[in-house]
Amino acid sequence: MSNQTFQILKELPTPLYQTQCVLHKHEILICGGRFKRACYSYHTLKNEYKFICDYPSHVKLNGHCVVKLDNNNKNSNQITLLSFGGSEHVKRHTLVMKYISWVPFTDNHNNPIIILRDNIDFQGARAVIGGSNSHLLFITYLYKNISVFDLNTLQFIKHDTLQFRDYCQIWYHCFVSKSENIQGQEMMKTNQGKSKQNQMLLFKQNIGLSIEYDEDNNTFQFHQLPVCKDIEPFSHYAYVCVNDVILFFGGWNYINNATSKLVRKYSIQENKWTTFQNILHSRLYDCTAILSEEDNIHIIGGMDDKDRKLSTHINTKVRVCDPSQLSKNDIKCIIQYWNRTLEIRFGWIDDFDKITVKSKIKIFVNNSIFKYGFDFDFS
Repeated sequence: MSNQTFQILKELPTPLYQTQCVLHKHEILICGGRFKRACYSYHTLKNEYKFICDYPSHVKLNGHCVVKLDNNNKNSNQITLLSFGGSEHVKRHTLVMKYISWVPFTDNHNNPIIILRDNIDFQGARAVIGGSNSHLLFITYLYKNISVFDLNTLQFIKHDTLQFRDYCQIWYHCFVSKSENIQGQEMMKTNQGKSKQNQMLLFKQNIGLSIEYDEDNNTFQFHQLPVCKDIEPFSHYAYVCVNDVILFFGGWNYINNATSKLVRKYSIQENKWTTFQNILHSRLYDCTAILSEEDNIHIIGGMDDKDRKLSTHINTKVRVCDPSQLSKNDIKCIIQYWNRTLEIRFGWIDDFDKITVKSKIKIFVNNSIFKYGFDFDFS
């Protein structure tokens, strides 16, 4: 792999780092950055930006967090974002945006809701949405804190301490929902068929944790995960979770002020790390990665090894970073190739497509010839 696998796209309208991005159909919503209040939309098909709005003038962003709230109407063009953050040096905020503008997050009586704990620093916090009805907000933040905020009752329902031996500040880290990304995994379910078990993963420097939350008992369990030597010194990396794989881009080692241009892969099911050498076009940290509907990974903004704020926007295909991750279009092409090559004369039914999509497909490259190995699961 080389940095030629990345495509340089149109530059951001302004340099941004520590930005937060959310996908909405064919748009990537870019929500501010460190001390930058402007929000933009990037259209992935048109390769165009448009200005959306500014954060309110009293808000100063410094390691903020943005998540997309659940929308039961999947066909709706409306999207609701939740932004929160702040520290002892920066005024705290909790806002919602219905795509166009940011407004205070309020209850049914128009009272403002602040998703912050007294005297607790939320700079560099990370959050994911979970729960059986997508009603729980899981937040990990300084120093070893994890909290659960109920978006229905608008109250914290749980505070706990992350369990690991080493001293490490949990900020600007990787925090993903395992439940949302693993396809076909077996989970405990209620009679309504919705999971009450929430599974998450957290990585920061030499810390790796598998986190399980039992919704019925309101309890956490923590399990240690291995971390590869190449990524141990780093944080402030971009990351994206695709199916059972987490990809990490760049990062910053604060001990010797080193910046990385490596890409690392962690396979959740195999519990295995892989490092690719010199894949990024330059050394990056405090950038943001997001997966688009076209199976592209977009890496937006950041800082370089000379601490310059960047306007760069690059992307790559998921299968370039991890050949085992094929899109449905790729699988359809393979099926068509099978039909042509094998001259299949019996009827092909839709169920075969579904079986193939669920199958684990591995690509082996040998002398530039792609050989496809299929492991069928007819369950």
